[in-house]
Amino acid sequence: MGLIRDAKSIARRDPAARNALEVFFLYPGYHALIYHKVARGFYKIKLKFIARWLSQLCTRRTGIEIHPGATIGHELFIDHGVGVVIGETAVIGDNCTIYHQVTLGGTGHVKHCKRHPTVGNNVLIGAGAKILGPVTVGDNAMIGAGSVVVEDVPANTTVTGVKARVVRVNGEKLAPSIALEQRVGDPFAVELTALKKRVEELTARLNALDPNANTDAAGGAPAQAENSNSEEAES
Repeated sequence: MGLIRDAKSIARRDPAARNALEVFFLYPGYHALIYHKVARGFYKIKLKFIARWLSQLCTRRTGIEIHPGATIGHELFIDHGVGVVIGETAVIGDNCTIYHQVTLGGTGHVKHCKRHPTVGNNVLIGAGAKILGPVTVGDNAMIGAGSVVVEDVPANTTVTGVKARVVRVNGEKLAPSIALEQRVGDPFAVELTALKKRVEELTARLNALDPNANTDAAGGAPAQAENSNSEEAES
């Protein structure tokens, strides 16, 4: 019954699908779920070689690699699934959507420990996104296409970038300054924030020395300097 529900869910969420029967026969993302459910059954009863063999067969048939140790909730929709990789200790909640070239990858080489992401319910992961390590993605989160996530993602947020940073909370877009000043490893964002802060400090010092300088932090030059330049041009 779970597979029937999955097929109906995909047909409902994909505007290109005409009905659940079409999903059942033609959708590789749905076929990957069937393979995984069978492989997962063998994995649970310690027949791991058979489980891995089925997983590799699925990869060759669909282009989607799901380790049989991964835990997947109800109604997962893998759309255009070529290149999707889901690691051994990954956990995916209910009603999630994953697009092509997505990786839920592990970090570290220690066996028998949590190495892969945990994804909550109603999460959308855009094409090419990489979620790496034992991080947690909260419910209703959205991961932008091409993003690299290496830290926890709060619920009800949208993250984008390399590495990913929050750009929306509860659907509301953050101001650019707030988005840049988050603790992220993007060197361009960090450098830009530091430069902006330095300009503000220098502007404050200049205004303290000459209150008539009329200088602002947006890059404006002192009014006196502009006047003198214009006089020189006229002469």
